[in-house]
Amino acid sequence: MKIENLSEAKTNILSGLTVALALVPEAIAFALVAQVHPLVGLYAAFMVGLITSLIGGRPGMISGATGALAVVMVALVVTHGVEYLFATVVLMGVLQIGFGLAKLGKLIRMVPHPVMLGFVNGLAIVIFLAQMSHFKITAADGTQTWMSGVPLYIMLGLIALTIAIIYLLPRFTKVLPSTLAAIVATSALVIFFGIDTKTVGDMASIAGGLPTFHLPDVPLNWETLQIIFPYSVILAAIGLIESLLTLNLIDTMTDTRGKPNRASIGQGVANVITGFFGGMGGCAMIGQSMINVTNGAVKNLSGIAAALFLLTFILFASEWIEMIPLAALIGLMFVVSEKTFEWGSFNLFGKVPRTDIVVGLTVAIVTVLTDLAIAVIVGIIISALAFAWEHAKSMEVRVTTEEHGWKVYELHGSLFFASSQNFLNLFTPKEDPEEVVIDFKHARVKDHSGLEVIDQLAERYTQQGKKLHLRHLSPDCLELLGKAKGMVEVNVLEDPHYHPADNRLG
Repeated sequence: MKIENLSEAKTNILSGLTVALALVPEAIAFALVAQVHPLVGLYAAFMVGLITSLIGGRPGMISGATGALAVVMVALVVTHGVEYLFATVVLMGVLQIGFGLAKLGKLIRMVPHPVMLGFVNGLAIVIFLAQMSHFKITAADGTQTWMSGVPLYIMLGLIALTIAIIYLLPRFTKVLPSTLAAIVATSALVIFFGIDTKTVGDMASIAGGLPTFHLPDVPLNWETLQIIFPYSVILAAIGLIESLLTLNLIDTMTDTRGKPNRASIGQGVANVITGFFGGMGGCAMIGQSMINVTNGAVKNLSGIAAALFLLTFILFASEWIEMIPLAALIGLMFVVSEKTFEWGSFNLFGKVPRTDIVVGLTVAIVTVLTDLAIAVIVGIIISALAFAWEHAKSMEVRVTTEEHGWKVYELHGSLFFASSQNFLNLFTPKEDPEEVVIDFKHARVKDHSGLEVIDQLAERYTQQGKKLHLRHLSPDCLELLGKAKGMVEVNVLEDPHYHPADNRLG
C-alpha cells in the first residue's frame, strides 16, 4: 500500500513512535515471563516487527514478542536453556513458512463470527488484566504486594490524566496522535515535578547494542529435534492463529483485505531470522495493532517506523525511555482494551441463536483462563458440532403413494454422519408394502456415513423380502454403494435438475 501524501506519512510515522513506546514494557514483561534477558524480548520486537512490515501481508498490523508465546517458551527455557529456545524459534519460523507456501492461510476465513467476537472480547479483557501486575511492588526478598496509599493514588491519577488526554485531545486538534501526546504530557509532568512513581526503568534497563548473528548452540542431532519440535509446532500454531485473527479483525475495521498466506510467510521469515539473532520470536500483537489502526495508520510504514524507533531506543535513547512513567503506558493500554472490546455484543442477547452466544462467551472465557489457540479451537469445535446438530435435525420426509401402490419416501435435508440415525428412524420396513421408493431428489448425501446408512436400510428391506427402489442418487454415490447398488433406478444423468452438493458425493 503506497503512501499517498506527506500527511499520511506523518500519521504513520508518529503512530509508529507511539507503538514503539508501548512495545517497550510489554517486550520486557514477556521476556521476563519466558525467563530470558529483557533484550531478548526487545530484539524480537524489533526484528519481527520490521521484517513482517517489510514482507508481511497486512499493512498496519504490528508484530513483536507476545505473552501467548512467552507462556509456552518458559517451560523450554527452564528445562533446556535459552539456546534451545533460539533453535525452536528458527524451526517455528520454518513451519510457518511452509504453512504460507501451502496457501493454508485462507483457512482463517472459516472461523465463525461468534468465535471472532469471543476472541476480540477475551483479548480485551486479557489486555486489561495484564496491566494489573504493574500495581504490585516487589520487595527485596522477591515477594510482591499490592500498591497502596500515596503511590497508588499517584499512579491512578497519572493513568486518569493519560486516558483523559487520549479521549479529549482529538476534540481540539489532530495535529499529533492523542496517544503520543498523552504519553509525552504525562512523562513531562512526572519528570518536571520529580513525581515519585514507577517508570519503565524500574522493570529493566533497555540499553544495548545491535543484535548480532548467532547460531543456536545446540547439538545438531535427532535428540535435539525431539526436544524442540513439539514446542515449535505449538508456537507456530499459536503465532499463526493470533496473527491471522488479528489480520481478520483489521480487515473488518478498515474495510480492506489482507493477505493471510503472505502474512504467514512473512511471520515465518521473521522468526527464522530472529532465532539466528538472539530473539525470542513473535507474532501479531493485537493491542499495539489496535493503537496503530485507531491512530489511522494502516500502512506498512507504521510498522517499519515502530521497529526502527524501538531500535533507536535500545541504542541511543534508553536513558530517556526508562524515565517514562508506567502509568502513561498503562493508561494507553486501558484505552486499547476499551476500544478493542465489542460493546455491541451485549445487544446480541435474544437476537441471535443461543449457540452463538454460548460460543462467544466460551471463547472469551477460555482466552482469559488459558490461551488464544485453545480458545479458538474450542470455539470452532463447538460451532461445528452445533452446525452438525442443527442440520441433523433438518432431515425430513414426505410420504406419498403412487398409482400402482408403491410407497414413496421423498427426503428433504442432508444425509451425513450426524443425521444418519434420524434417517433410519424415518422408515418402517416391517409395516411398509412390498414395493418402496426412496427419492433423494431434494436430499444430499454428504459423506461416507450417509452411504453406509443407505446400505443398512437396503439390507433391512431385503431381510423383510421387500423391494426397495432408490431414485435420484448421483453416479458418485452409486459407485460407492455396496448392498444397495442394484436398487438405484433414476440417477443424475436422467434428471438434469439434480445437482450434487459435493464434487464427490451427491
